Amino acid sequence: MEFLNEHVAVTGASGGIGRVLCEHLTGLGLTVFGLDLVRDPDPPPGVRSLPVDLTVASSVDEAVASVYELASGPVDLICCAGIVENNVPAEEMSIEQFDAVVAVNLRGVFLSCRGFGRRLLAHGGGSIVNVASMSGNCIVNFPQRQCAYNASKAAVTALTRSLAVEWGPRGVRVNAISPGYVSTPLLSLKTHLFEQWKAGIVLGRFAESVEIARAVAFLLSTDSSYCCGTELVIDGGYSLR
Repeated sequence: MEFLNEHVAVTGASGGIGRVLCEHLTGLGLTVFGLDLVRDPDPPPGVRSLPVDLTVASSVDEAVASVYELASGPVDLICCAGIVENNVPAEEMSIEQFDAVVAVNLRGVFLSCRGFGRRLLAHGGGSIVNVASMSGNCIVNFPQRQCAYNASKAAVTALTRSLAVEWGPRGVRVNAISPGYVSTPLLSLKTHLFEQWKAGIVLGRFAESVEIARAVAFLLSTDSSYCCGTELVIDGGYSLR
């Protein structure tokens, strides 16, 4: 697998998928910068951890500058950070709760894409992969109550397509993956729903984080050189039911 650029920044790098993603990409020979709200005191080997508040434009811009001070070339981007509120009915959700989810899941993606995208455009090309969700377009989760999360992830896919059209002709490919249920520590908080969810998955199991990482690596690499604005759904067939 080959890559146009040798450096990549990963937001949400300390999370279940994010950490495995960083490990997978370093294994493929890339220099990885892991970005999260708090600097990881024990990042995977070879990963440089930096703090960032994705909801604040100045913090994102400072993180981009810090990454480029350490990098020896253009830096691709994977937006993996995200939060969910799935215990509050829509009619009871406060605007503060709604805004908190959208701030990370959508504004954070935009700010990250804008910050790193500017640099990639100036350097003549690169790749950005946004992590959306099957919840954004394919299905509405049940029995979870997560209207803010679903709406924010739908917006991520729309943002991805918009950026792809604007930046693709200038050498920056922007694509997205939309995972289904992935076996992570966050998912383990809902063990009482496991059997109900699995019953709807054609393959009969949850995804492993490394399976998501492989898909991200594909879209990041030159193997996907003709993918522009693509949304790759990885849900084990859940959305087919």
